[in-house]
Amino acid sequence: MSIKEVELNIPGEFKNRPFFYDIIKKFNVVPSILEASFSTEVGWAIVKFEGEQADLDKLFDFLEKEGVEVNFR
Repeated sequence: MSIKEVELNIPGEFKNRPFFYDIIKKFNVVPSILEASFSTEVGWAIVKFEGEQADLDKLFDFLEKEGVEVNFR
């Protein structure tokens, strides 16, 4: 198991989407939201993800393709 702590900058269109639920179901990772804020235009979250490295790599590739900025801490 690997643990990665990241800051996500999330586009506003994700606001009404079950974003973290989708992540859990699709990538077999466990997110722990350490801090987050969301307005109508943009959101950010500091999240610790736990999972197999291959699953984490797929997750971060997916997020970037979806327009979520991923900054590793």
